[in-house]
Amino acid sequence: MRHSEFDRAVEDEFGAHGSALVDDLVLTAVGGRTARQALAAGVAPREVWAALCVEADVPLARRHGAGRLEPRR
Repeated sequence: MRHSEFDRAVEDEFGAHGSALVDDLVLTAVGGRTARQALAAGVAPREVWAALCVEADVPLARRHGAGRLEPRR
């Protein structure tokens, strides 16, 4: 997962509340940091996305492949 895919996944899943979650929700799985802090510290976007999904109770079915664009035809 790239940073741009992480941003799309957050927007798609959380909408207008996404930026607040990324800035404010503390994620245990990435060292007790927010998603923004974890990304700035070099934690992989996929790992941050997984931690965010756990903390925000995102259903498993909506976690995999999130943030990817539809393939060009």
